Order: sequence, then structure tokens, then C-alpha cells
Amino acid sequence: MFNDEKMSFLNVTSEIGNLKAVLLHKPGKELERLTPDYLRDLLFDDIPWLRKMRDEHDEFADVLRQRGAKVYYIEDLLTEILSNLDIKRNLINDLLIHSNIENHELRELIFSYIFNKTPSEVAEIAIAGLHKKEIQEVDREYSLSDYINKEYPLYINPIPNLYFMRDPLSIIGNGISINSMQTNARSREPMLIKYIYDNNPLFRKEYSQVWYNYTIPHSIEGGDILVLGKEVVAVGCSERTSADGIEILARNLFAGNKNIKEVLAVQIPSVRAFMHLDTVFTMIDRDKFTVYPGILDRVSVYKLTPGSNNSIKVTPEDSLVGALKKSLKLSAVDLIQSGGGDAITAAREQWNDSTNTLAIAPGVVVTYSRNEASNEVLRKHGIEVLEIDGSELVRGRGGPRCMSMPLVREDL
Repeated sequence: MFNDEKMSFLNVTSEIGNLKAVLLHKPGKELERLTPDYLRDLLFDDIPWLRKMRDEHDEFADVLRQRGAKVYYIEDLLTEILSNLDIKRNLINDLLIHSNIENHELRELIFSYIFNKTPSEVAEIAIAGLHKKEIQEVDREYSLSDYINKEYPLYINPIPNLYFMRDPLSIIGNGISINSMQTNARSREPMLIKYIYDNNPLFRKEYSQVWYNYTIPHSIEGGDILVLGKEVVAVGCSERTSADGIEILARNLFAGNKNIKEVLAVQIPSVRAFMHLDTVFTMIDRDKFTVYPGILDRVSVYKLTPGSNNSIKVTPEDSLVGALKKSLKLSAVDLIQSGGGDAITAAREQWNDSTNTLAIAPGVVVTYSRNEASNEVLRKHGIEVLEIDGSELVRGRGGPRCMSMPLVREDL
């Protein structure tokens, strides 16, 4: 696949096919700009220790490489395209627009400062943001906004959640969904993805389709999108993904991918504890799924299929298990409950993303080592568990699946 330039590079037709290529972001300077005053705004509950976090992320990447996956980093792909001065100029302008910098003199000052940086330095600013102290002030007319926001330390905010690469994009079949993020703190992430997709030859955009664009006003995030097979995609209707977004994605998939027959919309409670579907439910083998038991009686499932005149037909399903069996043509489904089914243990380990497993092959998953009870129950169900440290990575409330965006999987 990698050597044939006349076909799509992207290929994800399941959650569990052998992982061949994956996109990551190694946590960086953006995490050092988290302070207690702005944690909530930036969707964090705590301040991680960056050096330890980076070591843990390296371990994660090494596990993937050892199992045959090519690892790409978004910061490298972004740096590659910024050697083109037109792309560099356009990206900086979009950064300033996104940051709501309206004062003309200030915009010119910041633009000149960034444009004179190297491609790697511009990529870092696009991710880590820009502190006011980095700009040497000049004699200029101050706006009302300058006075009102004089205590705020940044001109461009960091995007510290970017290491959760699952959310701003999704690969479905040979196409890409550039997702519309629900929170302002993450709204810049898909903009960077779009620049890379449009301009980096790795993605071979001429051979793929765009299923969703981040400019669509209805939110949809990658942690809610599970490619269960060539014919079935599950999408969580959650705190971060809207019903309208699911319908738009489904309509585009039905129109552009002849293999996809249905989309399962899985409604979960719209609360931060269950942020995305993959925080409570992931696929780990052909007929095996790990699930947080506290969610089982709080889920509703709807089957979306093509209707007439490009419409969507919605059919309520009786249960999650029943829907999975019918859609995947399985005689039985094994829902493996995290924490061994014990309510207290499951709740504790769910907080540390015990169900957010990353399958790298059928029946082979990457998990955090701290979730000892959940990992043990997975092994008892015949799953090979590859453990990584995550004491700092988990502080952003995400696990191995959240941190990875598969680009290429082998078909089952």
C-alpha cells in the first residue's frame, strides 16, 4: 500500500485490523502553558509533569513500532508543509483570525514575528501558542481589548489536548472526517489537520474523500467514531457529538462509500465522565468489546440506513448487544466489563480510561498498566494486553485509543 502512488494511502475498515500506520502528537510546550487559572477552559483537571509525560508517550510509540506500525507525528507533517511560504503565510493569517486579534497594528506585529520563524518554530507556535512576553512591544495605538485583556498572558492560546489525536480527525474506509469540535479549546486542531491533508503528499488527497468538514456547525469528534467493519460504523451521540452531526456524516458515507450499509448511533449520557463513546466502549476482537458496566443501562441505540431522496431512515434498536449481533452478523457478543464488573473498581479504573483500549490487531490491545483489574479480566477473556505507563498521560482524561489516530489498518 505504501509504495503504490496511484491509490489512497488511508485505509481503515475496522477497529481491530493489524495497525500499519498511525498519527500521534508527542506532548510538548503547550502543556507547560497550563496554569490552575485556565485548567477548566482548556479541558484539564490537573497539571501534568511534562518530562514524565513525554517519556510515557515515547513508550507508547515504541510499543506500536515494535508491533509493526509506522508512527507519524503531526508536528513533523506540519513542519514539512511550512517550508512553502504561501502555506506559511496563510496558516499564520488563519491563526491570527482564530485568535480574534483584531487590532491591525498588533496583527502586523505578530504576523512579522511568526513569519520570520523557521517552519518547525511556526509549527510549535501553532500548537503551543504565543506568549505576550515573546513579542517586543512597539509604540502603537492600544485597542479596548488590549486594556480589558491586559492580564491575560497569551496572544495565541495553546492546544494542550492535541495529544488526543483521535478526536480532530477520523479515517473511515479510504476517506477522512475532519471533525467539528464541540469546545472552543479544541477548535484549532482540525484547522491544522486540514492544512496537512490539503498540502502534505502523505495523505494523497486526490485518492480519498472528505466525509466531514470542521466548518460544519454541528459537532462531531473522533472519540465517538468506531469503524466496526467495512459495512458498519458506530457513532456515539454524546457530550461532544451532536445528532445532526451524526446524520450528516451518515448521509455522506452512504453517498460516497458503497460498502457502508448502516451507521449505529449510540446515545450515552451527555456528561464529562462519559465524554466520548470510546471512554466507555471499545472493540477489541471480532466478537469482543470492553465496556464500562455503569453505562449498560444508560445506552440507547438507533440504526441509520439510507432512505429515499438522500434521506436517512432511523430505526430504534432494542439493545446494544442485539444491535451489534445483527449489524456484525454474529451469533454472540462478549461484552467484557471493566473492573471485573465490580462497581467501585470499575468506576475507579474508568476514571483512568480502562475501557479506552487501542486494538492493534484482533485480540491485541494497548492499555494503561495502572488499570490492573480491567487488564486482568481482559486476559481471562483471551486478550493479549500490552501495558504502558500512563500516570501523567491520563491527566488529560484519555487513554491509548484517544492518543492515536490509525491511518492504515490491514483489512480483516
